[in-house]
Amino acid sequence: MFAIIKTGGKQLKVEKNSIVRVEKLDVKQGDKISLDDILLIDDGKNRHVGVPFVKGASVKAEVLEQTRDDKVVIFKKKRRQNYRRTRGHKQFKTVLKITDIKAA
Repeated sequence: MFAIIKTGGKQLKVEKNSIVRVEKLDVKQGDKISLDDILLIDDGKNRHVGVPFVKGASVKAEVLEQTRDDKVVIFKKKRRQNYRRTRGHKQFKTVLKITDIKAA
């Protein structure tokens, strides 16, 4: 059984006991949360497709940690102008462990 969820402007395919990294959520480590923006649920026999979301469906997850992603290096350069700029950015992420997928 798997589900496709929408969180942080992105769509993710999740299964039970899988660990996913999503955009930062305002929760604490150890909290249990419910994700309700479910786009699709497939249980092996039936496939429930939402318009845009599946009504009554939810995915339960446990927050493992709040962390930061790998650094993305931004480098700007203009040739022959002696112009070079290097910047870096680390995006905040939330690590979730999917505990249960409930269909409608």
